[in-house]
Amino acid sequence: MGFKPGIMIGDELTNSELRVLFQCGNMGGMRRSRKTGCLVIISDYTKGLYRDEWKNGVLHYTGMGKNGDQVLDGNQNRTLYDSNTNGVEIHLFEVLEKAIYTYRGVVKLVEKPYHAPQLDAGGCMRSVWVFPVKPVINVTDCMSDDFEKKVVSLSNRELNKRAKTNRDNKEPRTTETTVYYRDPYLKELVKRIADGKCQYCGSDAPFKDKNNEPYLEEHHVKKLADGGSDTIDNVVAICPNCHRKVHVLDDELIRIELEDIAKQNVNRWNRLLAYEQKIKSTVLDPS
Repeated sequence: MGFKPGIMIGDELTNSELRVLFQCGNMGGMRRSRKTGCLVIISDYTKGLYRDEWKNGVLHYTGMGKNGDQVLDGNQNRTLYDSNTNGVEIHLFEVLEKAIYTYRGVVKLVEKPYHAPQLDAGGCMRSVWVFPVKPVINVTDCMSDDFEKKVVSLSNRELNKRAKTNRDNKEPRTTETTVYYRDPYLKELVKRIADGKCQYCGSDAPFKDKNNEPYLEEHHVKKLADGGSDTIDNVVAICPNCHRKVHVLDDELIRIELEDIAKQNVNRWNRLLAYEQKIKSTVLDPS
């Protein structure tokens, strides 16, 4: 490795600390530093404009450019595109919580960059560049743990807000195979509705996960591949046994039952939000 920033994978920096350490700018998601020979790329999950996605240990990172079709030349997209041959080292940071930059280490372009459709800052559909990059040191599991911990700690209102923001423009993308986006906030949301019990058989979750939460699995009643939506009215939280049963039997009657449960989840979630708001109002005004 060329530049040694003197920090460990998982360390959290402020924007100012990142700028000073890498001797780069303090704005934007791609920051070139000629002094250190690095390009810092930032995957920010809190803003909702770009659609970055981890898949099998590879981060499909959206290039720079907020409006209109993204181009390669005249910006840092070209730097990242040529990073395997131009000698520029790529350092990745993720923002899971506003203004906190978590270091993920050096990454390398591992697949050919491709075009994908996304909305721009003005809400218009445009073409973006997507760069598949992978950490030189495998930190995907660590990333997943950190992200899940952040999601679990969100209030119902904040979770609801992020789920709404995050579901915009989550169209499937096609490379050699079609990859369907699954909303991580929706997964947590439906688990909260289930409250530790399988929504099909009614049994308690079989064990606690690494975040000490009841383990249930997200299931799309109508498959995404069949045109199903990644929304609360098409998702249930069920135990691993029932999940396997649903897929193995592929029974129409079971599907109808789950469809009804998923539709009820909308009302259940609205009641949870209303209850949380009522409690908050009581605390603020006990009279």
